[in-house]
Amino acid sequence: MNPKVSVIVAIYKSEKFLDKLIRSIMEQTYRNIEIFLVDDGSPDNSGAICDKYAPTDSRIKVIHKKNGGVCEARNMAMSQATGEYVCFVDGDDWLELDYVEYLMKLIAETKSDMAMTDKIFTSRDRVQTENDCIEIWSSEKAAATLLYPVIPIGPWNKIYSIKLLKDNEIVFEGQMSGEGLQFSVTAAQYANHVGVGHRKIYSYRLNNENSALTHYSVQMGLNAMSHIHVIADNLHIKTPTVRNAVNWHIWKNNGYVIFLIIATDSLKKNRALYKNCRKNLLVKLPAILVKSKVGGVQSYVCLSKRCSPSGGQSPGCARKGRLW
Repeated sequence: MNPKVSVIVAIYKSEKFLDKLIRSIMEQTYRNIEIFLVDDGSPDNSGAICDKYAPTDSRIKVIHKKNGGVCEARNMAMSQATGEYVCFVDGDDWLELDYVEYLMKLIAETKSDMAMTDKIFTSRDRVQTENDCIEIWSSEKAAATLLYPVIPIGPWNKIYSIKLLKDNEIVFEGQMSGEGLQFSVTAAQYANHVGVGHRKIYSYRLNNENSALTHYSVQMGLNAMSHIHVIADNLHIKTPTVRNAVNWHIWKNNGYVIFLIIATDSLKKNRALYKNCRKNLLVKLPAILVKSKVGGVQSYVCLSKRCSPSGGQSPGCARKGRLW
């Protein structure tokens, strides 16, 4: 068995990093792949770099399109994908050479519709996981774990069955910040189960000054809030475990919005939003402490940082964006 895997890369202002990224995909140990390089109307030389590589590898397919955002770019490539499985890569990151091979190993050994690793490399952390084991998580456990979130929430440390996505009409929706969480949580809920490993195979770059998530904006928090509410309103698994995880994420997202208001020095402009988010943090704290799986100490630390006039950076906010 050697199913084809579609590797989709949405690209925007990534010219400095594309050579390393594209080579890391071309050199994958798992050879039966097709590579979609989607130039999302990038104003730099990203499109030209993609075109440079296309003649060198028949597996590469370049799409040039008007800028419409990462969701539109990924969806366009998905509509053309011919693989049985699909994975997504950000245009400024890069892959370990066994990225696809390892994810397909998780799929094969667990017979899952979706698989993921719970750890990744970053450009500051290059230490590999010492002990790896393969686990099978129920769709309920996978969705709740992503929502808390205990593991990276982006779509890029995961692989999905194309049939799973098509049968349940799962696509990327909305705007950047939270779109990956919505996609992954939705897929996890509809999967038969989820294969999980611990090996680091994805390298997440923290120092891209052109990344849309590098420059903080309050809109990022509002986008993330919109996505988590879409998740809440469209749950496929409606157990207390998943609902409590959703409620915790909504609660924490209020703190994320407060952080962004402080980080962008826009308290005067967003005073009503700040007060509303602060109220939600305080009012909903008792229920969060009782029902969520997040410890009380962590919740209180989060609350004190968010409600402080000086704010405080969340451990879930990295240089490029929200990892956790």
